[in-house]
Amino acid sequence: MALGTTLEDILSITSRKATLSGLALVGASALLLAGCAAAPEDDTTAEPALDFLPCMVSDFGGFDDKSFNQLGFEGLTAAADDLGVEYKTAQSEAETDFAPNIQSMIDEGCDLIVTVGFALSAATLEAAAANPEVEFALLDDAADADFDGVADYDNTKPILFDTSQAAFLAGYAAADFSTTGVVATFGGMEYPTVTIFMQGYADGVEYYNEENGTDVSVIGLDSFTGGFVANETAKTLAANLIEQDADVILPVGGPIYQSAGAAIVDSGKDIALLGADADVFETDPTYADLYFTSVLKGITVAVSDVVTSAAEGDFSNEPFIGTLENDGVGIAPFHEFESKIDAGLQAKLDELKASIISGDVVVNSYLNE
Repeated sequence: MALGTTLEDILSITSRKATLSGLALVGASALLLAGCAAAPEDDTTAEPALDFLPCMVSDFGGFDDKSFNQLGFEGLTAAADDLGVEYKTAQSEAETDFAPNIQSMIDEGCDLIVTVGFALSAATLEAAAANPEVEFALLDDAADADFDGVADYDNTKPILFDTSQAAFLAGYAAADFSTTGVVATFGGMEYPTVTIFMQGYADGVEYYNEENGTDVSVIGLDSFTGGFVANETAKTLAANLIEQDADVILPVGGPIYQSAGAAIVDSGKDIALLGADADVFETDPTYADLYFTSVLKGITVAVSDVVTSAAEGDFSNEPFIGTLENDGVGIAPFHEFESKIDAGLQAKLDELKASIISGDVVVNSYLNE
């Protein structure tokens, strides 16, 4: 950016400074006159601020859930920082907040509203139909209420993740690590974006059994807490799975893994805990010594990319789908368990990942049916 000072100005100023050393009184007068002189003209103009307001509405997990909502929020703020724009958010405390919160963002003049989670789908689609000039991105929802295979409206963009692929790897690893021959999973609510984790995990265990002639069982596939909050219901459900000899547990539903961690501590048993969405070892060290790995969604990057594209005028209702191939899903490092797993496990997981990407191993989910 030009400063409005030319080389000639600098040389002139240098000359005046030299004169000051010999002619103090004249220099003082010159300095006074210089203070009254007009400033050099600046023919540059400031770059106009980008006229774009991205916004986000959480589900009732909240933006500090150290998981799904938090990752979405981090994607929003990262994009806003890069674009040099402000952003607005509305946090939901209950399902009844969804529609009013979305409307509040519309009233604020938001250009793009990202709604976090499939639970907001109905409210988001209703708002999209009523406000075609506003763009909406639905995190973890296909925006397809009529089930015809495409997003219902031109102004609705699905952000989806084929987490069955990553959960398959986690299930394989869990089966390899288990000493009781029983691993478990449970979910918040029985939505496809929850069960996709659970079924992928179970399929990974089954694949391990087929390859190794073992009989590791999976329990909890029909177990749900009824919500996405860390509470006594989630803790009790986890405790019940522990009583059935499960020694590796995958909770799927925002912060409900925290309740499972508390149940594990209370049990006094050596049980490994898996995170979902985020690498919980990095986001929440509360139970760091229990975290086996996490099934990851690239939520932050996906949201940031969608927000940035919308700001650049490149919005479409074509879904973003995260896979192992595009690094939209994956599993976290084993962290504290690195020294506890079998030496050849990581190499086997790398090989299995490559086979899934190539199509030699097919992992089914509702996204590829």
